[in-house]
Amino acid sequence: MRLLLSAVPLLACVLLSLDGTAQTTLATANTKARSLWEKAQTQAKERNFDKAIETLTVLNQKFPSLGEPHVLRGSLLKAMGENRAAFEAYRDGLAKLPADPNRATDYYTLGELAMSFGEYQTASESYKRLLKSGGPKAQRFAPRAQRQLLNCEFALKAMAAPIGVQPERLAAPLNTFRFQYFPALTADNRFLLFTGRPTSESGEDLFVSKMNKDGTVGDPASISPFINTPYNEGAGTISGDGKTLVFASCDRPNSVGNCDLYISRRTGNNWSKPQNLGRTVNSVEWDSQPTLSADGRTLYFTSTRRGGQGQEDIYMTTLDSKGNWTPARNLGKPVNTPGKDMAPFIHASGTTLYYVTDGLVGMGGLDVYRCEMQSATAWTEPQNLGYPLNTHENEASLFISSDNRRGFCSRSRAAEPGVKQERDRPVELFAFEVPQQVRSRETSTYTQGRVYDAITKKPIQADVQLYDLNTDELTQFVTSDSEDGDYTVVLNEGRQYAMYAAADKYLMKSLSFDYSDKRSFDPLTLDIYLEPVRAGRSIVLNNLFFDTKQYDLKPKSRTELNRLVDFMKQYPDVQVEISGHTDDVGSDDDNLALSQNRAKSVYTYLVSQKVPATRLRFKGYGENKPLVPNDSDVHRQQNRRIELRIL
Repeated sequence: MRLLLSAVPLLACVLLSLDGTAQTTLATANTKARSLWEKAQTQAKERNFDKAIETLTVLNQKFPSLGEPHVLRGSLLKAMGENRAAFEAYRDGLAKLPADPNRATDYYTLGELAMSFGEYQTASESYKRLLKSGGPKAQRFAPRAQRQLLNCEFALKAMAAPIGVQPERLAAPLNTFRFQYFPALTADNRFLLFTGRPTSESGEDLFVSKMNKDGTVGDPASISPFINTPYNEGAGTISGDGKTLVFASCDRPNSVGNCDLYISRRTGNNWSKPQNLGRTVNSVEWDSQPTLSADGRTLYFTSTRRGGQGQEDIYMTTLDSKGNWTPARNLGKPVNTPGKDMAPFIHASGTTLYYVTDGLVGMGGLDVYRCEMQSATAWTEPQNLGYPLNTHENEASLFISSDNRRGFCSRSRAAEPGVKQERDRPVELFAFEVPQQVRSRETSTYTQGRVYDAITKKPIQADVQLYDLNTDELTQFVTSDSEDGDYTVVLNEGRQYAMYAAADKYLMKSLSFDYSDKRSFDPLTLDIYLEPVRAGRSIVLNNLFFDTKQYDLKPKSRTELNRLVDFMKQYPDVQVEISGHTDDVGSDDDNLALSQNRAKSVYTYLVSQKVPATRLRFKGYGENKPLVPNDSDVHRQQNRRIELRIL
């Protein structure tokens, strides 16, 4: 016979309360009923629960109008971990009994059991009976009961107005382990990372499956022998380009706390030996459940360290200009609550945070919420994602693809016969189409390719930076692979960007992306060729902006101008020509003058920023050096340009 030892004292209290009520209610029953009742009580007090349940079952069958035997049987079943049967017994028994202040504990127990199975109407009725019953016991349970009533009201409304459809279990070869959870995708949706445990006895490891274009999924494979070890490795997150991995691991030698966060970086197909993120990020407590921004430079995670808002809180840290992680800081209100705030996920756009919490009104347990970034330190009020993404179960985690189309989550399978502990229930991966109300505030796409030396055509390692031209804010900073030169950068719909690729002893490459009003928002494949810093080499400055027929630089040109200043400071011996060019619209003289004045505007800015005039010259070429024929609006736009040429 299995018995939860912690339930014995509670059971004794239940028996005492039932004795007083039962003697009154059963007094009018016949001798046979009283005899069976006394027999069941004796068996229960002797801890012979199986026999007591058998006796009570006979009593229920022979005298179905009596409620006390149902309630006592429910308390015994609950102590043995048979919660579904316990719920039914409490529900049936209390329905037959009049309101009684002495039954406050029973009303509360029925309410909690009903909530655990999503029986919100029954739960609501039981909590209301508790609050109406009065007495000291009712007062003790009142705060929790009032909170649960709010959850019941929310859940019933949410289930009556579902948001989207039920997530679907992912087919083989996924979900072949007993436990799999914390799904995460790269920005290009090519690789699915998740935590897996093949059996109840095995440790956690990180696995990767390739997501093929035809919709099929590759077999899960261990991410790397450098990462998966005899220690637990779980709750991983991967940057948008698939090159930076952060994961949680517990009880490793020289760890800061019992579970710490570790980082590994991929070069080619090989992952580096994981490094502990150190005491600026990790604490002596539990640190886990990380999520990385698309460029891998901002990290959110869950921690139980002291000084938070509640039991578990969400923290964040960022890479500074020297490549060091800043001291982790609590996200504060309204994200963190007095309850459990866990499993954060930051969308690839960087604008929307998803996480689970039981500290807000919801479906009764850990629900998934979303909130939007207002500034670096401020978030909107969290919004519940509703039903069916939230259920009466505790939700574990959620991931939404960069394009806002597909979501992933993990869920516990229904309890199997003989499985009574929540931790033993299998956990599986699910997918769903993302409803409009659930999507990130901004949809993302990506550009990816390789960076090459323009002369040798060999791949090179380069910094690839993305700036929002309207704010001059650095929004992405990735590094191309030193072996194959590949890079991936995430871009958000509705933005206008300047992108720069730069490497030591090479001219920077200036690229422009305008998604402010584009209908097409498809991924791009873009290889980048960097010219060496050598006399005669030139680049087009694609992020300098002028009004039509004007030569005053527009404010959003400041990003490009400041990069030029940085370039001139980096190479103090370099001399350059700033060349102005136009299309063939208008007279030759006007175009020559316009190109000369535009080049001079750039020259004047550089001089104002302390770049010596002796290193600079400017010249206008009008329409005399087109890059392409002036036979379309697109081509004419290409010909209207400013170039930087090494002298």
